[in-house]
Order: sequence, then C-alpha cells, then structure tokens
Amino acid sequence: MKRIIPILVVLIVMFSFFSCEKKEEAEEVKTEKPVELTYSIFFPATHLQAQTAEAWAKEIEKRTEGRVKIVIFAGGTLTKAAQCYEGVVSGIADIGMSVFAYTRGRFPLLEGLDLPVGYPDGITATRTANEMVKKYQPEELDDVHVLYLHAHGPGILASKKRVEKIEDLASMKIRATGLSSKIVTALGAVPISMSQGDTYESLQKGVVDATFCPIETLKGWKQGEVIDYVIDTKAIGYTTSMFVVMNKDKWNALPEDIQKIFTEVSEEWIEKQGNAWDQSDAEGESYVKELGKTFVTLEDSQQQALIDAMEPLYTEYVAASEEKGLPAGDFLKDIQKILRN
Repeated sequence: MKRIIPILVVLIVMFSFFSCEKKEEAEEVKTEKPVELTYSIFFPATHLQAQTAEAWAKEIEKRTEGRVKIVIFAGGTLTKAAQCYEGVVSGIADIGMSVFAYTRGRFPLLEGLDLPVGYPDGITATRTANEMVKKYQPEELDDVHVLYLHAHGPGILASKKRVEKIEDLASMKIRATGLSSKIVTALGAVPISMSQGDTYESLQKGVVDATFCPIETLKGWKQGEVIDYVIDTKAIGYTTSMFVVMNKDKWNALPEDIQKIFTEVSEEWIEKQGNAWDQSDAEGESYVKELGKTFVTLEDSQQQALIDAMEPLYTEYVAASEEKGLPAGDFLKDIQKILRN
C-alpha cells in the first residue's frame, strides 16, 4: 500500500501538468490576435464603390471567423489615389484600390482595357478586365498580389450643345483627362483637362461645352444640372479600369486557408463591384431624366463614324506596347472578341 501512494501522487501530478498545458494551449489559440490589414481606397466613404469594398472586407472577416481584421482608409486618407499602387508595393498600405491610369506608363499592356472599344455597361467592363488579367498574367503586376479588378460603365458625352453628327463636335471644348483626351482629339474637338471638382463650374460658365464621363458622374457631381444633352456614345464606350491589390509579402504570410477565403470572396466581388457601377449609372440616368434633360441617340452611320475615328488610338496603343515586347495586338483582339460575344 505504501508503494502505491507515491505512484498515485506522481500520476496525479503528471495529469495536472498535462491538463494545465492543454488549457494554456487552448487559451493561447483562443486569444490569438487577428491578422490586421490596412486597406487604402481612393473613393470617399459615401461612394457606392467604397461601400461595396467595405462589404468585401466584412465578408473576409466573417468567413475567417475574426482571424482577419481589415481597417479601411477611404478618401485617399492613407495613400492618395495616384500613389495607392506604389503604397501597396512599399507596404504603406496592405491592400489598395485605385485606378491604373493614374500612373500612366506603368501598366502599358493594361492601358488597352481603357480603350474606347464599346463597353455596354460596368459589369461587362469589369468581367472583361478580370478575364484579360487572368489570361495574360501581365508582368507589370508582378510586384503585388491581384485580388480583383473592376471598371465603370461606358463614358458618354454630356453637353450644353446638341450633337447629332460627328461634325457637330468640331472645335467644341470638351472636358477630358488621360485617355479620354485622345478620344476628344480624334473626334476633332478640343480637350480641356480638369478635375471632376472643377467641371461643374466650367460647364456653368461656358469654359467647356461638354464633358466625357460615365453617366453616374452627372448625379454624383451634380453636373447634370449644368448640361442640356446626353449624347449616347456607347459605340465607343470607354472605361476606367481599377485594381484591388495586396502587398505581396503580406499575402505570402497568410495561411493557405485564409488565402483561399480571400480568393473566393474576391471572385464573388467581381460581380458585386461591376453591378454597383451599373446601379450608379442607372441612378445617374434617372437623375438626369428627372431634370428634364434631352437624350440624343445618334444614327447608325454616325455611330460607325465614331468607331472609325478611334482606329488611330488602337494603332497607337498596339505600336507603343509591342515596341516593349508586349502582346498588345492579341490583347486588344481578345477584348474586342469578348465584346462581340
């Protein structure tokens, strides 16, 4: 009996030790800090695109059961729109959403996404952008991990003057920036570069006669108040493609199961973000109609004249990109093929 007691004592001590160890391990797992990531978005927090992005972040948090927490900095408060991509590369932000065209020349192949090829709506532009990046895997995106892309609906011409044929555009002063400036020049008009914030007053005072923009802008920036006509130029509907990318080191540090969740949610948000653009366009169109503005649909011959006028832009893009050894010709043909189907 005396021999049994020491053995029992030893067993009790060992059991207590292992029980405490397991308890500590459980508590450690339970109190494990979530991975905290910063997300820089150039849209203001009130914009539907920022709200859709916030819903994406909350869905990531939900599906990871709180193992990931994403802190959003909207309105360019962490990195300005033009510095957003580089901010992700350098680690200032872990995730970023902005516009490829804000750093022109850095994404020579992807500039083809913004060409005036006749995008009918935002969801088509968004799907096309994602499909092309998945197919071509452009090296210009190798310094980040791409989560997904999205793109706005077709740019239209909002004008103080009635336009029924391409000749009516001659010498008109049209607000345009970046690629849309080239569109204006190709149509024989005069491009005037300015921010959206300055466009309302410039239209009001006659500094410009018209503006190229997605129709949602006419509500979002109230520009519908100071124009009289909306010209349907969807035949050459251009878009502006936008990225949602993640710092590569941050991505590689995530466990595989969390990476899978990011990928799954991002795939779902391609549709949600594209539909959000179409929702904004629908609201913009309703707003302008309520203001009693006139919508002008061009005759088929004039629609074709718009298309023909864009050929030099396609040629210029292909030549410039192929000089750099990029498959721009095939890239453009694939976009056009998607839009035909």
